[in-house]
Amino acid sequence: MLNRLHDVLRLRTSPVIFFSSAAIIIAFVIGTIAFTDPLNTAVSAASDWLLTNLGWFYILGVTVFLAYLIMIAVGRFGRVKLGPDDEPPEHSGGAWFAMLFAAGIGSILMFWGVAEPISHFGDPPRATTLGIEGGTWSAAQDAMNFTYYHFTLHTWTIFTLPALCFAYFIHKRNLPPRVSSIFQPLLGEGIHGPIGKAIDVVAIVGTVFGIAVSIGLGTLQINGGLNQLLGVPENAGWQLIIIGVVTGLALISVSLGLDKGIKILSNFNIVAAILLLLFVLVAGGSTLFVLKGTIESFGSYLVNLPELALWNDTFANTGWQNTWTVFYWAWTITWSPFVGIFIARISKGRTIRQFVAGVLAVPSAFSVVWFGIFGFSSFNIEMNLPDGDTENSLVQRVVEDGDIPGALFAFLDHYPASFFISAVAILLVVIFFVTSVDSAALVTDSMANGHEDYNPLAQRIFWGLAIGLITATLLVFSGSGGLEALQSTIILVGLPFFVMAFFQMYALYRALREDAGELPQMRTREWAQVLPPEEYERREEDEEYDTGGYVVEPTYTTEIPVMRDPYEEECEAVDGSDHGTLSARTGTARADLPEDGRSESR
Repeated sequence: MLNRLHDVLRLRTSPVIFFSSAAIIIAFVIGTIAFTDPLNTAVSAASDWLLTNLGWFYILGVTVFLAYLIMIAVGRFGRVKLGPDDEPPEHSGGAWFAMLFAAGIGSILMFWGVAEPISHFGDPPRATTLGIEGGTWSAAQDAMNFTYYHFTLHTWTIFTLPALCFAYFIHKRNLPPRVSSIFQPLLGEGIHGPIGKAIDVVAIVGTVFGIAVSIGLGTLQINGGLNQLLGVPENAGWQLIIIGVVTGLALISVSLGLDKGIKILSNFNIVAAILLLLFVLVAGGSTLFVLKGTIESFGSYLVNLPELALWNDTFANTGWQNTWTVFYWAWTITWSPFVGIFIARISKGRTIRQFVAGVLAVPSAFSVVWFGIFGFSSFNIEMNLPDGDTENSLVQRVVEDGDIPGALFAFLDHYPASFFISAVAILLVVIFFVTSVDSAALVTDSMANGHEDYNPLAQRIFWGLAIGLITATLLVFSGSGGLEALQSTIILVGLPFFVMAFFQMYALYRALREDAGELPQMRTREWAQVLPPEEYERREEDEEYDTGGYVVEPTYTTEIPVMRDPYEEECEAVDGSDHGTLSARTGTARADLPEDGRSESR
């Protein structure tokens, strides 16, 4: 039946995966609209239970993923190339980074660049535990610690792990661009069976929800910016219009393909974002303060990272971490399959060490610069306001009034040419989210198809529309506040992804061991057994002892091994040893012991 419907619609995909994913998405939309209150109550209750009982699992999980990636990169598998051994990278370093930035975290930087540091500056996360008072320099330092924790190494760890797995299994084992392919060492041909299909359906649905949350946050920010600039009301009607415009632009871009659509937009956006960053640094009148603060806060983050990476708010139990860190990790991991496949697709030809260093370290370093400049510029504005000036206070706007989406535009209002710069910022946000939607549509379609070759445009358009539809449903028809609805839903959706990530780590390590083989045990030069001179003489005089295997002076019995390339197909035998044996591969020749055991040490 599904195959017949598939053929009637002239699709070119996997019927079970495509229609199952589509059915779940459509059912959620209809169910949310028809049963708004019961569904909202159920989702909120389930989310609250998970935060209370499993929040620690999210915190621990991401730190474990980071340790695993570092181990893989610095170990012997770091030299493995993601693709044919003699194939160079497809994209230059600059173009590669631009696409990483736009598809992964560009939209996050725009939304949280001001909102995150100011939120923690006005309402310190560890106020109860450490006695930090809001609005102080101690609050500023701790605010930057948590901001870097949320948006540098740990966030990019969540993207890097599945991206590395995809890159290996897609480019090295030439498997379909699906999440199920990562489990091939465990499932074998079962990746095409019911279990594999179930994994792919969960991945596709979760990806759509994850991107929808991102678009929802962007919609709130765009609406807030338009309200500040043009007085556009912040309501459901305008939010639906914004979602429609972003989705429409994304569909145009997705129809143009990767090189003509996403790549061009990504390159434009990275340049525009850097220009905005430089403007904030120079035009604020506090350049030296901001640069010094960024460097100092990065050092503080590195010192506090071990504690932050495992901090669970155990004693104070304020619930702060549930609505910040756990939400971030759950949200990020849901759209990590989309970002992972996208990064894998543009990273063919790089080694695992290059991949991890590039995907994990380079965007993290940019995030440090971005949040450092925006964060300390925000602190400078806030700390230099006249006493009692709540109208221009960023803390008042973000913390007291809860206007997180409008934080960036309230911040830019303190700069010259604020109207023009805010308009440029809105344009940047729109393009960032357009690139996110069109990238997600392409990747989701690839996951459903199982290949990256020809596929009908209608399929990619369907996934773009699905993302827009889920965004509108969560943001407008969920029956609760926009941010609250997005957080509650995504925390639940993220749980199966965290569980799967642990299996992904094992599957990748097993595949690397299978494909690279085991290195032989390290060979060293061998030495004869040494006896003290007096004992050696006693044994020589006593006929019951044989001193043939002993010496007095330390003497080596073999030459220093000369290692050969263990990946050579042909190994020449050495000294008549068997072809391919360890001695042949090391070139080790055994020296004869001197007859009297007293020959000179060599």
